[in-house]
Amino acid sequence: MIKIKNAFEKGKAFIPFITCGDPDLETTGACVREMVKAGADLIELGIPFSDPTAEGPVIQEANMRALAEGVTTEKIFEFVKDLRRDVKIPLVFMTYANVLFSYGAEKFVSTCKDLEIDGLILPDIPFEEREEFLPVCKKFGVDLINMIAPTSENRIADIAKESEGFIYVVSSLGVTGTRKEITTDLKPIVKIIRENSNIPCAIGFGISTPEQAKKMSEFADGVIVGSAIIKILAKYGKNSVVPVGEFVKSMKAALK
Repeated sequence: MIKIKNAFEKGKAFIPFITCGDPDLETTGACVREMVKAGADLIELGIPFSDPTAEGPVIQEANMRALAEGVTTEKIFEFVKDLRRDVKIPLVFMTYANVLFSYGAEKFVSTCKDLEIDGLILPDIPFEEREEFLPVCKKFGVDLINMIAPTSENRIADIAKESEGFIYVVSSLGVTGTRKEITTDLKPIVKIIRENSNIPCAIGFGISTPEQAKKMSEFADGVIVGSAIIKILAKYGKNSVVPVGEFVKSMKAALK
């Protein structure tokens, strides 16, 4: 969809991630709306899964809390339907292949289209296996977002050429989680992407401070932050809306 591209047209994009249903869907909705007010350009909505292999302990625990609360894919679809009454920025789902398989891939993606979900991130699907879902995503106009990691090496150009929406550049080896320092030299990766695609690229995994966000945005089109936000939710629970909004505001300000 053209909509994802719009998130990157007003300068560097700030992309927060939130797990749907942690601690409950009402709080998730209030936080999403607060993040929009605070300047979020695109929001990743995590659909909880019992075995989230790309996630570190912080987001794993958020998944468990949401599932214990009784959150289901169907409930999240109803939640997004309500969200879309007033939230007009791009939204993407981040989840795992098994969630699509169990729901029915075509039914899942067609529902995404109906709900104006602009893209899908499936971290457990390697680039070479994306044909499993790509045709149905193309059929319904939902971008299947590629991830490029430091280990992608000689595959970076091929992945970049076949990308849509935006490219998710993984900052570090391992799983999600806040990091004191991001030591990977990502500039060569972004350079190869630029040489092979004009799709925006955003860096995620490990970014947790305005200083880190500013540093990454100097050569990328946006930054993605998840674990730092989930930590706020773990600390404040249903009272997370204001601190989440303040955090997003500080991160967005660092990108200007």
